[in-house]
Amino acid sequence: MCSEHVYMILLRITGTKEGKSPIFKAHIRTRKGAVKLRSIDYAERRGYVRGVIKDIMHDPGRGAPVAKVQFLNAYRYKRDTELMVATEGMYTGQFIYCGKKATLTIGNVLPLRGVPEGTIVCNVEAKVGDRGAFARGSGCFAVVISHDEDKGTTRLRLPSGGKKTVKSDVRAQIGVVAGGGRTDKPLLKAGRAYHKYAVKRNCWPKIRGVAKNPVEHPFGGGNHQHIGRPSTVSKAAPSGRKVGLIGARRTGRLRGVKKLGQDRD
Repeated sequence: MCSEHVYMILLRITGTKEGKSPIFKAHIRTRKGAVKLRSIDYAERRGYVRGVIKDIMHDPGRGAPVAKVQFLNAYRYKRDTELMVATEGMYTGQFIYCGKKATLTIGNVLPLRGVPEGTIVCNVEAKVGDRGAFARGSGCFAVVISHDEDKGTTRLRLPSGGKKTVKSDVRAQIGVVAGGGRTDKPLLKAGRAYHKYAVKRNCWPKIRGVAKNPVEHPFGGGNHQHIGRPSTVSKAAPSGRKVGLIGARRTGRLRGVKKLGQDRD
């Protein structure tokens, strides 16, 4: 077997390496920790719990700042520290309240059942007790559209523009996630993009498939940079071949007026 054939066998396409490989793992050494709401307990279900914001920190690899909130433990003589999403208007030393009877104030955590229609919320749970799933990125928020008392559900408008129905017992923080407008300033140079992604994971720079060799990518090779095959590919394709428009329902330009999520319903 000649050396060229050995090289072609040993070379792996990038897409096949992104599974169980230390190269593409998230860079978590300097991160502050998972950002979640309090674990739901009796006090939150029946009344409220008071916490104090000890610090507002930058979390490497996250666009939004993080608030370190301290609560008194209900069962033991100790304090519990939670990392929560920082909302616009939070400050150190501020008291925040979590629970059914908490007031409608920036930073407080309430069940959606007690939140009026039209209220701006963030860090909303998808299921009761999952501690936050929607509208968690910098500058994101969801809007409470309506409550259905008979079904016990609430309709939300998410940051994507889509609408979602969740149980009215799920909790949410009041306000907009801090750090909005982050993407308005352009990066301008490669050095800034390098440092931005260095604390996230190995996903930059991205080399186009058509710029590679045939052994490195299905779209590689040829005398002019062209794909040379359909850009759509099956969802069942093996890793390595699964590049391009995966399981596409449609391709091409979007013609006509763009319909947002709120216009569809």
